[in-house]
Amino acid sequence: METTKVSINLPLDFKQVLSLVRQLPYKEKLKLSEVLKEETGQKTVSDRIQTHFASEKALAKDWLLPEEDEAWKDL
Repeated sequence: METTKVSINLPLDFKQVLSLVRQLPYKEKLKLSEVLKEETGQKTVSDRIQTHFASEKALAKDWLLPEEDEAWKDL
């Protein structure tokens, strides 16, 4: 079976789009959020990953202390 891509141009204003978005289930809103980030050129890396990389350097200062090595040596 062959599929055909159909494009329909429906003139919607912002309020109408917002009303439709508010009716979406939570998971669909998350998907839409990712699409909007891609469309606007924003990175789509999850917050958890960003937090990991942002905190790694700050935590490394403590991790690399001799006191930390001593505290973990028996584990």
